[in-house]
Amino acid sequence: MAAPAAQRNHVALPTHAAQRVEVSPPAGPQKETGLVPTGSQLIYFSSSSENTSRFVAKLGREVARIPLYAKDAPLLATRPYVLVVPTYGGTGGEGSVPKQVIRFLNNPQNRQLLRGVIGAGNTNFGDNYCMAGDIIAAKCQVPHLYRFELMGTPEDVTRVNQGLDTFWTRLSQTQK
Repeated sequence: MAAPAAQRNHVALPTHAAQRVEVSPPAGPQKETGLVPTGSQLIYFSSSSENTSRFVAKLGREVARIPLYAKDAPLLATRPYVLVVPTYGGTGGEGSVPKQVIRFLNNPQNRQLLRGVIGAGNTNFGDNYCMAGDIIAAKCQVPHLYRFELMGTPEDVTRVNQGLDTFWTRLSQTQK
């Protein structure tokens, strides 16, 4: 569920591309909480195939990756973000959302700050193509902003970058 507009007004949303930054656990007191805070406006999950990771790298934006392994400290979003998520297997949606993404979204703060979803998938999955994005968008009541196949095309990169710039600009204007 999206946070009320009053809780989101204080966030400054830049519209320029930033340098890609991977998040690593901070040293010191924050590590004691077991969470890794991130202010990235683009958070993604990628399996060991790295397809989604390769696509996100092409965007040239600051990003944070949801950990692949449960033993790794989970991310904590600290500002509104868009989630990039691949779809894995599943029939009729069951098993489509990666467990790591479910774990991430089970944190109320992460769920509250989610503003949109970009789905990755494989058209060979037929009706299950990008279904994880559909499921998350419906459950969290946010828009499914875009869908791309595997590692995406150069056109997908351009469209996503332009779309994110427009999305953040419009969102900041409607929250004044």
